[in-house]
Amino acid sequence: MEQAVVSGIACNRDEAKISVLGVPGKPGIAYLILGAVAEANIEVDVNIQNVGKDGKTDFSFTVHRGDCARTVDLLKEKVAPALGVQEVVGDTKICKVSIVGIGMRSHVGVASKMFRALSEEGINVQMISTSEIKTSVVIDEKDVELAVRSLHKAFELDQEAAETARSASEMGHNSGIGNVTEWPKVLPC
Repeated sequence: MEQAVVSGIACNRDEAKISVLGVPGKPGIAYLILGAVAEANIEVDVNIQNVGKDGKTDFSFTVHRGDCARTVDLLKEKVAPALGVQEVVGDTKICKVSIVGIGMRSHVGVASKMFRALSEEGINVQMISTSEIKTSVVIDEKDVELAVRSLHKAFELDQEAAETARSASEMGHNSGIGNVTEWPKVLPC
């Protein structure tokens, strides 16, 4: 089995979260919502459907920030009336932050370490998505730099980057990461 290695942190500030609230909890809801979005040629990234109470649930997903208003309008006009949902809301003040590496899903504790680091900084996780090579969270955009810094520290990427920078500097190479004396720092996402 491969060793769990977090090799980097990535973030995307160009996303928005769409939430369809009070959706009937029955088969086919995801299709009805995402089918309409797909027909409008809007790309969806992270999506979550909660198990609700009293026959109602919430369904949230992310789209490119530039597609937020169009997606909300589409859902309010075509999907909400047909399903009888409570509300459709868009949030453009979110950011997706990911830890990236090998064997992310097959090793215990990698995601937990991520969530602990964010929790210790008081950063609320709104959505979670996992794959074999990354674990992503959607957070409030005001927390993105703190999140990236805390994850670099938690996974000891700040030390690795500093060592790479020192080695490149000693060998006279331009490592592309700026002045070595300024490292570690969080580069803008």
